[in-house]
Amino acid sequence: MASIHKTEKSPYYYCAFYLPNGRRSFRSTGTSSRRKALGICLKFEEASRVAKEGRLTDTRARTTIADIFHIANEEKLPSSTLEEYLSSWLKKKELEVADASYSEYEHVVSELKTFMGSKIKKPMDAITPRDIDGFRAHVAERVSPVSVNKYLKILRGVWTMALKEGIARENIFDRVEFVNDDESKKMRRAFRLDELKRILTACGDSEWRGIVLCGLYTGQRLGDCVSIRWQNIDLTEEEIHIRTRKTGRQMSLPIVKPLLKYIMAHAGDNPDAPLFPKAYASYEQSRSTISRQFGELLARAGLAEVKDHKTKQEGRSARRKTGNLSFHCLRHTATSLLKNAGVSDVVAREIIGHDSEAISRVYTHIEKPTLKKALNKMPDVTNTMTNARN
Repeated sequence: MASIHKTEKSPYYYCAFYLPNGRRSFRSTGTSSRRKALGICLKFEEASRVAKEGRLTDTRARTTIADIFHIANEEKLPSSTLEEYLSSWLKKKELEVADASYSEYEHVVSELKTFMGSKIKKPMDAITPRDIDGFRAHVAERVSPVSVNKYLKILRGVWTMALKEGIARENIFDRVEFVNDDESKKMRRAFRLDELKRILTACGDSEWRGIVLCGLYTGQRLGDCVSIRWQNIDLTEEEIHIRTRKTGRQMSLPIVKPLLKYIMAHAGDNPDAPLFPKAYASYEQSRSTISRQFGELLARAGLAEVKDHKTKQEGRSARRKTGNLSFHCLRHTATSLLKNAGVSDVVAREIIGHDSEAISRVYTHIEKPTLKKALNKMPDVTNTMTNARN
């Protein structure tokens, strides 16, 4: 029979009871109230008895812990199923982050929910590092190592918040390793001028021609380029006004002649209309779709081999492999072309949108004529007479 005791060394009662293996144990109840201590002690004994009978499931153990917490604190133990917590976490993020980031969070959460199956209805502490290892392997079959690690970082943030709120007892992602993406990082590079010409040839007269020119002559990311609306373009001043989705940075960039020529040829009357309506619709529907379309463009240009379920007899969820060339390489290209033209690091960073750890934009202001002069030093890749060497 369990019993409670008290010593002069501690203000708290301790419980004496027998463990499932028959050994007598002494555990602090964490309370100086005799009534509460007795209730907690009886719960210790009950859990031990159930365990000895082989009936102590994880659900029963969690219920016992919740009962002890309720006895000690006279309030319910904060708890949540994984499904409930993921939903509440997303609601908070919807108010805190940009639309693009929220869409990414929503996608990762959806992926985890689908993978976890019925376990999504269990408490967060029922999820183990082995579950996350399985999820990591599952998504690695379909996306790049960089994307896998991004998934893990996002979910690590979920568990970090749950830990702070007392919903989770540990951050299980501290015991999950990232995948090796060193090779992907090594392969990131700038396009050569001859490669840019092949890409533009593959674009033909489609919107992608303008999107590629936008990426090259502004150095902005794919999502920012396809999200440009006519109201963001000042044809009088020949400027594009962009608010980057990733950092929220407000930028005004001069429009270089090759890009200006495309814009003038496709000028619209509706200021709210996207500059690239088809691409914008695809991007809003699925970020992966627009990235895949650029991969297919690279394949048409002979710069990548697209291997999908048709060519490899794999399922439709199989990852399409286009090497490590991506739209992001145009940012590298813009940076390289600017620096090759003798543009300073400070000006190049201002154009591309990189915030340097060495030079704070709080103390550095680049005048518009300087930016325009720098951008005009970039070669016209639409000119067939342009030297095709780097």
